[in-house]
Amino acid sequence: MQGWPLSLRLPGFRPPGEPLLQQQQQQQQHFALTRGRARGSPGWRGRLRWLSSQVSNGAGPQDERITSLLVFSFLQSCSPSSFRRELEALGHQLSTCTALDDELQTDGSQWSHPLGGAADTVSASQEEAIWDIARQLAQIGDTMGRSIHPGLIHGLAAQFTNGSLSEEDRRRGFATTLGQLLQACPADVDQEKTLLVLTMLLAKEVASHTPALLQDVFRTTVNFINQNLLTYVRNLVQNELD
Repeated sequence: MQGWPLSLRLPGFRPPGEPLLQQQQQQQQHFALTRGRARGSPGWRGRLRWLSSQVSNGAGPQDERITSLLVFSFLQSCSPSSFRRELEALGHQLSTCTALDDELQTDGSQWSHPLGGAADTVSASQEEAIWDIARQLAQIGDTMGRSIHPGLIHGLAAQFTNGSLSEEDRRRGFATTLGQLLQACPADVDQEKTLLVLTMLLAKEVASHTPALLQDVFRTTVNFINQNLLTYVRNLVQNELD
């Protein structure tokens, strides 16, 4: 059984049994999810095969729309009482962005990847499939969420609150927290599904902690999934439609 993909070997993430020296070498070589690539010695090539088949160099407009709908549906399926108002505002915003007149966000800024236009329209069957997938993943997330230490969420929320941090800084912090959560995951689980659920679960927990951060963490989550799990999300939707 292969271990977690090399791109998940983040600072502070050392799978059980892995020598400390090996961990230090990984940190020096800067293996990170946020970079979308990895550099290493030939001995790691076997573990890179999984990564190379998953990481995308860029998502198209429809990919953006599908990922946004998946994350939004996941959040809504989690019964978000603490950030319901913010989620309703986000849903209205996403619906508005589907129109051709690409609205600005309520805070005056625009999405880094606009979600509007006819070219990225999601069909009714795709939308239904995405909602079904999101509900299934949310059920898994309900169980996984019980093991997340509140301190991790508090620290991640603090990073999103820090206005001096760039989006890249936030993605790095997001990836580091994700790596810490992955330490508790057994090696024989479905790696891609676990990573996807944990990624969206982090967004839910941060929004629950600080509802005002919903839009920021939503954007980071969508970008993160499109960078690291785009192929997997495409396959999930296609398999649900077949």
